[in-house]
Amino acid sequence: MKIPASIRFEHESLHRELADVSLETGKVGEAARTLAQLMHPHFLREDEYAMPPLGLLARLAHNEVSPDMAEALPLIARLKEEMPLMLEEHRAIKGALSRLEAVAAEEGKAEIVDFVRRLALHARSEEEVLYPAAILVGEIIKERLESRRATHVPGSAGTSR
Repeated sequence: MKIPASIRFEHESLHRELADVSLETGKVGEAARTLAQLMHPHFLREDEYAMPPLGLLARLAHNEVSPDMAEALPLIARLKEEMPLMLEEHRAIKGALSRLEAVAAEEGKAEIVDFVRRLALHARSEEEVLYPAAILVGEIIKERLESRRATHVPGSAGTSR
């Protein structure tokens, strides 16, 4: 189970850009470093348990199911459990993004303002699409594996009384 390459690439690109902005001096650099401190542990959590289940989406969309997919279930359970933390981190990140956007705009750094807006959009897409999709991956896996077990019960003739 791997994080989809498109998501992994986007995370890595955003991380690199933030690292570059963190090298700025003055208020912009300070705001970027504060943002980086908030984002680093959040990105690690996402990479650990929120994004890997999304690597199963294509297989599920092709109606594939296999017992190895059950490995995603503990990750998804953890995502569900820690969703309040993830969303709280997003609120803190959004606050830090607003601060960085304000100081970058103040200093006329349009490319950094653009970066901030892309990063804010990324966070929103996680909340609206990626996290819910990961949770649905778990629901679909559970449903399909249970259905598969029910139709393959040893000694069952497929009828009920």
